[in-house]
Amino acid sequence: MASTGTLNIETKDIHTASGVELTSEQKTIVGSVLDLFAGRPSLAKLQLWTDDATFEDPITEAKGRERYEAQWYGLQTVFSEIERKHHEVTSSGNPITMDMLTRYKIKAIGKEQEIKSKIEIFTEGGKITKVVDKWDGNLPESSIANAFRHLNAATVPKMVSVPKNAEEDAKKGNQ
Repeated sequence: MASTGTLNIETKDIHTASGVELTSEQKTIVGSVLDLFAGRPSLAKLQLWTDDATFEDPITEAKGRERYEAQWYGLQTVFSEIERKHHEVTSSGNPITMDMLTRYKIKAIGKEQEIKSKIEIFTEGGKITKVVDKWDGNLPESSIANAFRHLNAATVPKMVSVPKNAEEDAKKGNQ
């Protein structure tokens, strides 16, 4: 297996709702997911995911390592700024649930967009099996929207380069 580098979680201050307690393992998982949403991927963080895990949001349904890794690295390609304005873990169950508000600035056109998300993080055996990002609490339900989500998941890996090892990751500024 290629070297993936050291697990360096940048988000250590994890906000939880009153009465919600996270284990140290859950804090690592939540911190790594928050880093990914902030456009701070790394191969080491993505080793916390199973090979057949899924990432879903309103514009993609990426199943399998090749597809979901490209989605996370793609954030660096598309956005010039990503600012997490708020997050709060609302449940420490399975899934771990979290409310999040993020501001994105699109590189090419400079347009800014705030997205209010409900995040669900599913785990098994200490690894992430699925992350669902519901914008305004929803995912699309139409067959046309789902067809575009599958198309996006298939095309992004062809356009976004995922580092092959820790050295390539470091050159991209990822830790």
